[in-house]
Amino acid sequence: MGDVKVSSKPGENDKISICDVMKEDTSKVIQKLESQIPLNLQQYSDLYSAYLHTLEDIFGTCYISEKKFFDKLNIDQGILEAYHKYSNTLTDTFLDQIEIFSKIKEQNIQAQRSYLEVYDEFMHSMMNSYAKFLTQYNQATLSWFGPKNF
Repeated sequence: MGDVKVSSKPGENDKISICDVMKEDTSKVIQKLESQIPLNLQQYSDLYSAYLHTLEDIFGTCYISEKKFFDKLNIDQGILEAYHKYSNTLTDTFLDQIEIFSKIKEQNIQAQRSYLEVYDEFMHSMMNSYAKFLTQYNQATLSWFGPKNF
């Protein structure tokens, strides 16, 4: 982005345009936000990994402290096999749900990007129409009033 030139003396040829100021400043903010995306994603990824690691540690601690207790109960192997099958079924269901949710998120993001692309095309079309209108309006105004009177 080019710098906005500010005149130090009134009446110089360099004029400040409100559109240039807004565009440049908006672009600076957007570029700064875009530059933060990788850092933000890494921070959330690290936080999520730490959360999952903590959950895994909790179950590991339970395993160590309760294994001897449950082993002493001498639970029937048939019951333990049935529980193992049940637990595997729940685990497989959770894994499938994670995959499904991941695909839904991906499709949702793709849909949002498509909506933004359509909106962007619409806005460009509207801005082009607006620019044409302003050009015609300015030409008509100048032809009616003349450049000296306007």
